[in-house]
Amino acid sequence: MLYILDYGAGNVASLSNSITSLGHAFRWIENASDLDAATSLIFPGVGAFESAIQHLSRRGLLEPLRQYILSGRPYFGICIGMQVLFQSSDEAASPGLGVIPCSIHRFEDTDKAVPHIGWNAADLFDASDAAYYYFVHSYCAKYDPDKFPQAAEWTHATTQYGREIFVSMVRKGNVFGTQFHPEKSGRAGLALLDGWLRGEGTAHPQEAAPRIPRSVDPKRGLTKRIVACMDVRANDQGDLVVTKGDQYDVREKADSLATTTAGAVRNLGKPVALAARYYEAGADELCLLNITSFRHSPLQDQPMIAVVRAAAERLFIPLTIGGGIKDTIDPDGTSHSALEVASAYFRAGADKVSIGSEAVYAVERLRARDNVPDGTSAIETIAHAYGRQAVVVSIDPRRTYLDKPEDAGHRAAEVIQGTYGKAWWYQCTVSGGRETRPLSVVELARGVELLGAGELLVNSIDRDGTGLGFDLDLLKLVKGAVRIPVVASSGAGSPTHFIDAFAETNVEAALAAGIFHREEVGIGEVKGALRAVGIHVRS
Repeated sequence: MLYILDYGAGNVASLSNSITSLGHAFRWIENASDLDAATSLIFPGVGAFESAIQHLSRRGLLEPLRQYILSGRPYFGICIGMQVLFQSSDEAASPGLGVIPCSIHRFEDTDKAVPHIGWNAADLFDASDAAYYYFVHSYCAKYDPDKFPQAAEWTHATTQYGREIFVSMVRKGNVFGTQFHPEKSGRAGLALLDGWLRGEGTAHPQEAAPRIPRSVDPKRGLTKRIVACMDVRANDQGDLVVTKGDQYDVREKADSLATTTAGAVRNLGKPVALAARYYEAGADELCLLNITSFRHSPLQDQPMIAVVRAAAERLFIPLTIGGGIKDTIDPDGTSHSALEVASAYFRAGADKVSIGSEAVYAVERLRARDNVPDGTSAIETIAHAYGRQAVVVSIDPRRTYLDKPEDAGHRAAEVIQGTYGKAWWYQCTVSGGRETRPLSVVELARGVELLGAGELLVNSIDRDGTGLGFDLDLLKLVKGAVRIPVVASSGAGSPTHFIDAFAETNVEAALAAGIFHREEVGIGEVKGALRAVGIHVRS
């Protein structure tokens, strides 16, 4: 009987959905006796090495898990489930299981963004072509047969990120593990998972010998991601629809061709159906932003949780949910922490949560404390529990024009000198752009990175809905200020705009909404254009 071990962090719903969709049955590990009953075991998870080991210890599962693995029964570790096999990690004081006698180390961030988020190739030693899978992690097992010969003996596949090559799959005897998430890796991931479940050789003894992977290749490694974003809200009839605003106004205009719908919420489709279309079209990630709910009762907003759950049952790529991820109080006085709200969405099938206005307020408080975090913000609490890779901060800046560049004062280094003598800096906003705050985009970006955000989604109020292209000056400014991944948003109107964003700013991903919803530009068309100019994307 197949069992799944859920140590309490991250999205395990997607794994259970994947296994069910492939026609396999499973049970959850409830206590140590279940490990005696299991004939095969999957241990998935994201988050911190330390919290995984501590959770296993508190539940009395650490030593029984070690004994299960030593018994020779099939074991599949995913992400943290693979890392805990190692002796130790730079991330933790607690030792791991020690099945693989070497350590996990942090990525270098001098030549690349960390965390490593996105689609990358796993180079199998017995395959001529590499498949692409979804990774999301800051720590890895370095592949270096001279320094870490024990890791090399377990290595089944390697992956290149920047100038580093790391172990992305381990396989020896009954043990199999992946650093990536097969359950979030589309058809390739489902095929790998199904192969293990059907026992295609991965549960049997195998002679292991150190192999040398291909050398670092500048044309390989992490692909650029294309993200489809859906703004979701209730229309006047109470139905959840995908909408898109013109400068954040989501209601049809009186001069619209559809005069009978003037004043109504713009309806561009149903969330799950539209998400399924983008999955089939090759989107690398999906983002669902709840733009009107959570005003009072975030955990009672069952329709949006249901949307996430339904999407996760059908779509096997990463899913981000945003809107209302904050500390709240219900009308009846019941309080809910941001961590509690985020946890509900992770359990429903989300992989990341997006935080907007609350991040601005958190950085304002941080700066008031001389940039000393106190561990109480939504960013910090969620990152501590689930890992920083689970926290996206959505930034909504707008240009603030200056009569003279020197009027910027201490922000002089952030001033953009435009054409026709115009100069500006980027000022942050909250409440969907309706209120400005005395904080620059660089101050916000650096602040949330310090608090523990793993990724930035950079919008532009000035470019939103214009179709004029991404604000490249803004993206360059933010990308140069942080060492975490950056997603470009707002203004895309053609495939050329995606080329410009990647070629000129080196962002890790680019997001669009309206042009995809209205089918003015297709995801395949965008990827084809990127591929034609040599920009590395997933097929």
